Amino acid sequence: MQRDISAPPTTDDLRRAIATIVGTEPGEITDDANLVFLGLGSLEMMRLVTRWRRQGIAVEFGELAAEPTVDAWQRHLHAAWEARQVKTEEAAR
Repeated sequence: MQRDISAPPTTDDLRRAIATIVGTEPGEITDDANLVFLGLGSLEMMRLVTRWRRQGIAVEFGELAAEPTVDAWQRHLHAAWEARQVKTEEAAR
């Protein structure tokens, strides 16, 4: 199991992870590019979701699959990260 991370993945982190999977350069992936059209399949999406969940980010596969762009994924990951932070703060009280 991977350890928790101190911040959500950045846009550049997302591009690097996706580029590695689809076999392209990170700079070739624009914020609004449809990741499915670039070659990212559902199995690869699920692997990314699993990786992020192991890092403590409760992102949902369905949300990412419904909007397969870097921009949308960044919003979903950030929202999941914020929710995690709120839960952590509430638990500490």
